[in-house]
Amino acid sequence: MLPASIILMEVSPRDGLQNEDVLVSTEQKLQLIDHALACGSRRIEVTSFVHPERVPQMADAEAVCAGLPERPDVRYTGLILNERGYRRLRETTLDEAGLVVPVSDTFGERNQGQRVADAVAMARELISDGKQTGFPVQVTLAVAFGCPFEGTVPLQNLLAVAEALLEAGPVEIALADTIGVGVPWQVQQTFAALSERAGDVPMRAHFHDSRNTGIGNAYASLLAGVATLDASIGGIGGCPFAPNASGNIAMEDLVYMLNRSEVGHDLSMQPLLAAAAWLEPILGKRLPSMLLKAGDWPAN
Repeated sequence: MLPASIILMEVSPRDGLQNEDVLVSTEQKLQLIDHALACGSRRIEVTSFVHPERVPQMADAEAVCAGLPERPDVRYTGLILNERGYRRLRETTLDEAGLVVPVSDTFGERNQGQRVADAVAMARELISDGKQTGFPVQVTLAVAFGCPFEGTVPLQNLLAVAEALLEAGPVEIALADTIGVGVPWQVQQTFAALSERAGDVPMRAHFHDSRNTGIGNAYASLLAGVATLDASIGGIGGCPFAPNASGNIAMEDLVYMLNRSEVGHDLSMQPLLAAAAWLEPILGKRLPSMLLKAGDWPAN
C-alpha cells in the first residue's frame, strides 16, 4: 500500500545545478532556495562541499550557507564526499550532512577518488563522529541500480555496503539511481531487501529520469517503504562524473503523481510551476519538466 504521506527533499540548488554549463551566482542560488521555501519545501539540499576545480558550480558553498534564511522548521542539508567536506560543512549552520558512498569501484575512483572499501571505512568514521557529537549524518549509496562503467551492480554487493554503513548508525539511508537505469520492479525488490536490514532507519530514494522511468521508480519505492523522495524544480540535474546522467525527477511532476495518488506532502503545485518558469531563463534553456509544458490537471 502507498503511505498516507511522505517527505519531499528539494535538490535543485545542489544536484540540480552542479552539472549546468551556466554558472549560477550565489544570489541566484539563494533566490532558488527562496522559491523552494515558497513552494512549501521543508527539506532542501542546498550545496555540496567538494573541490571547486572538480565542480566549479559549488565553489560558493560557504557563501550560500551564510545567506540561508533562518528557518527552524526547515532542514538544510549539504552533500559531502570525504572528511574534508565534512569538516567544512560542520563549520556552517547546516542541519545535516549527506554523505555519498559509491557501490562500484570505478565510479568511486572517478567521482571521489576512493574505492568502495575505502569509502565505506571513511563513511563509518564520519557517521560515528556525527553520533558522538549529536550531528545528523545520512548516507546515500551512489549508482545503486547500475554503474556507467561496470554495468549491473549485484544486489549482494549493494546490501553488503548498506549493512556496513547501517552498523555505524546513520540517521537515514538512501539509494541513488545516479544514471537513471533502474526500473520499478528492480527498485521495489531492492528497497524491500534494504528495508529488512534498515530496521528503524528511514529510507530515502533519489532517481534520475534519464530513461523516463523516474516517476515509476518513485512509485515503486513508496510501495517498498521509502519515507522520503528527492526531486528538483524543473527536473534539472546530473552527475559530472557519470556519462549521460540527465536530470532528476521534476518536483512538479512528482507532486502531480502524489496528488493524483492521494499521498500527502507539504508542497504546492502553482508555486512549483512558477519556480520552474523563473529558472528557465536563468539557465537559458527549456527544462525537462512535463508539468511546466502540459500544466496541472484538473486545472485549478
